Amino acid sequence: MTEVITTGLSGLVGSRLLEIFPDYRLQDLSLDSGHDVLKPNTLVDTFSRSPAKTVLHFAAFTDTNAAWEQRGDKNGLCYQLNVIGTKNIADLCRQYHKHLIHISTDYVFDGSKTTSYTETDTLNPLDWYAQTKYDAEKVVSPEFTVIRIASPYRAIFNAKIDLVRKIIGKLKNNEVCKLFADQYTTPTFIDDIAIGLGKVINNPLLGIYHLVGSSSQSVYDMGQQIANIFGFDQKLIQPSSLADYLKTDNARPYAPNLSLSNQKFIDNYSFTPKTLSEGLAEMKKQLT
Repeated sequence: MTEVITTGLSGLVGSRLLEIFPDYRLQDLSLDSGHDVLKPNTLVDTFSRSPAKTVLHFAAFTDTNAAWEQRGDKNGLCYQLNVIGTKNIADLCRQYHKHLIHISTDYVFDGSKTTSYTETDTLNPLDWYAQTKYDAEKVVSPEFTVIRIASPYRAIFNAKIDLVRKIIGKLKNNEVCKLFADQYTTPTFIDDIAIGLGKVINNPLLGIYHLVGSSSQSVYDMGQQIANIFGFDQKLIQPSSLADYLKTDNARPYAPNLSLSNQKFIDNYSFTPKTLSEGLAEMKKQLT
């Protein structure tokens, strides 16, 4: 049986891993089980006793708007959970000789590149959430594995609504969706993230990998594909401008291009995640 220590297993991505790999023994370090990544003493017993050779670290502060309100505050929950919590996990992995797989994000890039980002491109986080994830990567690299994911979406998960399901919800109510036509992203079907992580758990290679979808497009084009595949009125999807939004007062910075290349992951793990259209088709199948 594959045994893995995890954090954040109840979240959007982690919970799907649990569903797809029911035979894995995943020991989740959560507040509900009396564990706190900000209090290493609550984690030592599990690390010292568990036969697991791998630790999968999902737990993070992911509310980007709330993070922006905390910008510069290293005592705030965003920095504490994303950086200090990750450091605590990494230190325990070193002490008990376990391999850490740390989940990071496409937000570590500033979006100034006109083509897809690779794992060797320079990082330049724009907002506080991105900065804390960048700092967490520095805590982890180069001795462990960093997996960057981007715009995850899934068929069913009531605890958190991803962007794809937000758009579907509006279209169901015949609401207009104004989406940026000048912001590019790489949506990733969560089932592919879970399957890809299973491969990493079984063969944890060192370094940074982009475990993301196989297509990138503007958020507006993403909305068009959603409307088309799910049979909604495509006229409800209307273009708006990120550039114009960024000119408004108090606008939180957004990267205009978060297209990521997954070629390194494909080459090393012989697994190709779905394109957006393929992922949406599978999502629709699961919902029906």
